[in-house]
Amino acid sequence: MTVTAGIDVGTGAVKAVLLRVEDGKVDWLARSLWRVRQRDPLELARVAFDQTLGEAGLAERQVSYVATTGEGESVPFHTGHFYSMTTHARGAIHLEPETRAVLDIGALHGRAIAMDGRGKVLNYKMTSQCASGSGQFLENIARYLGIAQDEIGTLSAQADNPEVVSSICAVLAETDVINMVSRGISAANIIKGIHMSMASRLLKLLKSIDVRSGVVMVTGGLALDAGLIATLNEEIGNMKGMAATVRAHPDSQFAGAIGAALWGAYRFDRLVARGEMNRAA
Repeated sequence: MTVTAGIDVGTGAVKAVLLRVEDGKVDWLARSLWRVRQRDPLELARVAFDQTLGEAGLAERQVSYVATTGEGESVPFHTGHFYSMTTHARGAIHLEPETRAVLDIGALHGRAIAMDGRGKVLNYKMTSQCASGSGQFLENIARYLGIAQDEIGTLSAQADNPEVVSSICAVLAETDVINMVSRGISAANIIKGIHMSMASRLLKLLKSIDVRSGVVMVTGGLALDAGLIATLNEEIGNMKGMAATVRAHPDSQFAGAIGAALWGAYRFDRLVARGEMNRAA
C-alpha cells in the first residue's frame, strides 16, 4: 500500500489530495482547497497538506511521496514535482477514463491538452497572456455586475439575446461590458455572450492540436461553471468537423492534484524497486 499526496499550487487556488494506491486500486483519503486571495501560496500549500493529514488521521511520516504541480516546485516539503500538463491529463483520465483531451481553464489562462488512453500528453497549446478567456476575467465581470460566482451558470442559461464580447484583451473586453451595461443589455445576455466568446477561443485551441472528437474534460476553476460547459457543447455543434463532447466532473478542480499524487505513486514504486526509497512507516 502506498499513500501519496498531490499538491497543485495555482494562481487562484491551492488544491491538495491524499490518495491510497494498492494493487491498482485508488482510494480518496482527503482533499483540501484554499483560495489564494493575496496570501502566500507556499504557506497555503502547507495549510492544505496539514488539513488533508488531519482529515485522514495520518502523520506526515505515513505519506510515502508528496508530489507537487503547477507553481509548487518551491514547496519546501515536497518529494518531487511534475509538470501541470501531465498531471491534469492523468487526473482527468482518473476522473473519466474516456477522456482524450483536457481544457484546463485556470485563473489566468486556458490550455488545451491532447493525450492518449494512458494519460500521456501528445500535444498542447495555451491562450495568449492577454486573452479574455480566463477565470479571473469572468470573476471580475461577475463582480462588476453584482453576481455571485455560483450564479453565473444559471444566469447564462436564462439568456435570450446574448451579446458577444469580441475583444481578445481582457482590459478591452471589460470596457466592452461596461458599454453593454450602459446600453441596457441584461446581465444574463452579457454573461452568455462572454461564455460564447470564451468557448470560441477554447475550441479553436482544441482544433489547433487536432482534437475534433471524443471526450474533452474541463479542469481548473471554471470546470464548475455549468453555463460555460453548456456553451462549449453548443458551440461544438456549430463548428464544422468537430464532434467532441465536453464534460466536467464534481472533482475537476482537483484534477492536477490527483494527477500529481498518481504520478507520485508511480515514481515512488519505481524508486522502491531500485532500492532508492523505503516505504513510509
